[in-house]
Amino acid sequence: MGVMVQPRIGTQEEWQAEREELLKEEKELVHRGDELARKRRELPWVPVEKQYTFDTSEGTKTLADLFDGRSQLLVYHFMFGPPYETGCPVCCSIADTLDPQVVHLKARDTTLLLASRAPLEKLVAFRKRMGWDIKWVSSNGSDFNRDLGFLRTAQELKPFLEGDISATVEQNARMCGTDVAGYVSEGPGMSVYALSEEVVYRTYVTTARGLEPAMAYYGLLDRTPKGRDESTVDPLWIRRHDEY
Repeated sequence: MGVMVQPRIGTQEEWQAEREELLKEEKELVHRGDELARKRRELPWVPVEKQYTFDTSEGTKTLADLFDGRSQLLVYHFMFGPPYETGCPVCCSIADTLDPQVVHLKARDTTLLLASRAPLEKLVAFRKRMGWDIKWVSSNGSDFNRDLGFLRTAQELKPFLEGDISATVEQNARMCGTDVAGYVSEGPGMSVYALSEEVVYRTYVTTARGLEPAMAYYGLLDRTPKGRDESTVDPLWIRRHDEY
């Protein structure tokens, strides 16, 4: 646990005055977020011309099939590669947030699911361990992750692997039952699709800190005195929910 920073001590009146000023900035940020959301919606749609297939519990499906009768599809690219024994702990924390949202998104004409390159039987077994109901498909054998930049080759990873490897990457690789090269070959991300007149369009893709809306704990920690309390040197604190 980190050490609590020595706080400034003040009166209720001083706190209230500063809180009101901060609230103005928080509202500005909210309005800016609304503007960015509008711009996301206005991005051009790109037809998905490649025929991707996925292994699912109901058999092989195309990308269009994954919409499951709805017009919008959200895919979280969960880091669980073929050499992994278990899913990435950070991706697990994200799936903890996504899982209960599935039913609400269905009510808004949107299907939400996970996709990984590990064999389907590994994914299904791990989902059972985690207690999730969210649908999980295997993109193993397709270029789905590669085409979106969520799968990197050994050659592409060479400069990274020859540099200083962070303690978090080494720890997460061990937690997944693979080595660093196997771990970082996969990448996390979110891709979004629309289905219109039997044509699938890609409308949005994000990764890295763009995934923070699906990491609800960070928004909550940002409102505590210690904040995220993370170090660039120490391994990341996040664990699978049954390992704390």
